[in-house]
Amino acid sequence: MQIVSANGASIPALGFGTFRVPGPDTERMVAHVLRNGYRHIDTAQIYGNEAEVGDGIRHSGIARADLFLTTKVWVENYRHVAFVASVDESLKKLKTDYVDLLLLHWPNATVPLAEQIGALNDVARAGKVRHIGVSNFNRVLMREAAALSELPLVTNQVEYHPYLDQSAVIETARSLGMSVTAYYAMADGKVLSDTPLKEIASRHGKSVAQIVLRWIVQQGLVVLSKTVSESRAMENAAIFDFALTQDEMAAIHALSRPDGRIVSPDGLAPVWDEAA
Repeated sequence: MQIVSANGASIPALGFGTFRVPGPDTERMVAHVLRNGYRHIDTAQIYGNEAEVGDGIRHSGIARADLFLTTKVWVENYRHVAFVASVDESLKKLKTDYVDLLLLHWPNATVPLAEQIGALNDVARAGKVRHIGVSNFNRVLMREAAALSELPLVTNQVEYHPYLDQSAVIETARSLGMSVTAYYAMADGKVLSDTPLKEIASRHGKSVAQIVLRWIVQQGLVVLSKTVSESRAMENAAIFDFALTQDEMAAIHALSRPDGRIVSPDGLAPVWDEAA
């Protein structure tokens, strides 16, 4: 498994995501992927499946120290007291005494960012969290968060796929020593019928999903893959035995378009960067 290093964190480049995965499927798939080489699991308080993630980890037989576990604090829990209580509840559900990475799930201007970042730092200092970061932050918020934090931020988890140019966010993250973690890599399934991507996949004898995942990790980024199919999960992991050419990388970048963003919920999304 390829590792991405960022501000002291060593993050497996391929993670298994659990967004909108029902509880029983979550438990089954987490156990399966961990038994078959995955070492990075991503969940969140709002997903409602932290308990099943914990059960899947337990049933996998993989030692807790051998995997990288991420969860995210929901926006309604950003006040300091509620934040700490929510992290304790997450740890209880996950059946662990720490998570490897804790993220702010979305920006929330109703709570001062300094309070949010302070709470992240406090739970990290308490040993409940090994690393901290953010999710769905634009460049301005990333810089502000990094400046407010005494401990280093290690990632910004954002939507990223061939139709969305995130070069500005990636550049800013790198300037801060942070990684970028990509979610929605399949663009809600849209990539699977894309002709240029199918042509590249055919040349390599790979699936379109494998090509897209490879395109992201080949940029030195972290990517989350989600499926409820055991066979597809194993296929998605088979992305480290080939490389895309520079021309192929460029061709995939060229698929980006101004209306490429899919995830932008009212009341949560920040003002996105123009280049993103």
